[in-house]
Amino acid sequence: MTESIAPPTTRAESRTTKDLAKVAVSGWLGTAMEFMDFQLYSLAAAIVFNKIFFPDVSPVIGLIAAMATYGVGYVARLVGAIYFGRMGDRIGRKKVLFITIALMGASTTLIGVLPTYAMIGIWAPILLVALRLIQGFGAGAEIAGATVMLAEYAPARRRGLISSLVCLGTNSGTLAASALWAILVAVLSEDQLLSWGWRLPFLASFLLMIFAVWIRRSLKESPVFEQRTDVVDGVALSKEEIAKRDAKLEAAAAAAAGTSTIEAALHQRKGKAFLIALGLRFGQAGNSGLVQTFLVGYLATVLLVDKTVGTSAIMYGSLLGFITIPIMGFLGDRFGRRPLYLALSTLTALFAIPMMLMVTSGNTAVITIAMVIGLNLGVLSLFAMESVTMAEFFGARTRFTQLALAKEIGGILATAIGPLLAATLTAVTGHWWPLAAMLVGYSLITLVSAVVGPEVRGRDMVRLEDAV
Repeated sequence: MTESIAPPTTRAESRTTKDLAKVAVSGWLGTAMEFMDFQLYSLAAAIVFNKIFFPDVSPVIGLIAAMATYGVGYVARLVGAIYFGRMGDRIGRKKVLFITIALMGASTTLIGVLPTYAMIGIWAPILLVALRLIQGFGAGAEIAGATVMLAEYAPARRRGLISSLVCLGTNSGTLAASALWAILVAVLSEDQLLSWGWRLPFLASFLLMIFAVWIRRSLKESPVFEQRTDVVDGVALSKEEIAKRDAKLEAAAAAAAGTSTIEAALHQRKGKAFLIALGLRFGQAGNSGLVQTFLVGYLATVLLVDKTVGTSAIMYGSLLGFITIPIMGFLGDRFGRRPLYLALSTLTALFAIPMMLMVTSGNTAVITIAMVIGLNLGVLSLFAMESVTMAEFFGARTRFTQLALAKEIGGILATAIGPLLAATLTAVTGHWWPLAAMLVGYSLITLVSAVVGPEVRGRDMVRLEDAV
């Protein structure tokens, strides 16, 4: 017998464990594709794009230019977060997730057929930026939508564990991209890699897109969206429509209860929950940009370590993440979100300097261990907590929009600008200490946010107002 996911008194059609499984697979595939796309690009930017699209500059300046192009996608993600986030809050999560996956897949595949700088000159990096903008526009709401959908489907007592499956998608995408690049740099000569080998991972993402689109066609809408008191016939009412409806309601007890709930959400002062969530995002986003993106290029370009070391370390760390992520989700359900945030951000800050000492040691095994620990402690563990915590922070009426904006603004300020800033600071100082300082700074921002934020474990997801 299947387990009913929706409460027995809901107006929405009951959801079963089969429906929950479909949503989990859909979220996993879409998020895997998003992170595979971005990791494919970030690794390409660190390893070959400075030579393919920016060949007429020094290696250090080429790395900075490639990282800047990487960051352009995050600007488009913000626009996508606003556009698709508002759409998802108004007409439902399912329709938006179908659009975002198609945009991401198409743009990533087209990167694989781009002509290089040697073929068409300056138009090559221009076209690369254009595709990065389209890719980012779709990705801006993908992980937020998958997070919201899965958190709204999951039973409260297992919400942290089930929501962490979204993070397994990020882990799967990172692993797939890193594995592909590790194989390519190990098997192909540099000439083969630069001439045609770099195209293969981007073209391969097309198959994942087709499968993800097929899965999402059969999804049912989020039960929380259908239970919202401000949703009528599958569309959320505007403030003006709610006011008109309320004016016509009779003073029956049920109607009065529903009206007061909506009014409380409409008149709540927004901003506090968003700012706390943004602070929680900083640690994971900043650490991700440094560990998963910049350090790979830093090892190969500045420290002159073999290219396979960085990609292999990320691959091993991603494999370990399949254990780390669900454990963090389970512990969050057991002990609460806030205690884990406090512990993880503190440990990451303390590990920053030892990690950089290990990375610059020149020993392949020590470098690998440092990056594996850094990835699991400062990135994947925080991501497991972030997926459920941010969804619980926001009310159902604006959850998609606020969660997407918190993720993407945090991404721009930390993940996008971080690698560019790191490349500039290390080039200017000729030392690794700016990287350690950035890791500590990101972690302290998250630590302070966890201190001032409330505990939201098990919060009723149908409530329209934010947690604070």
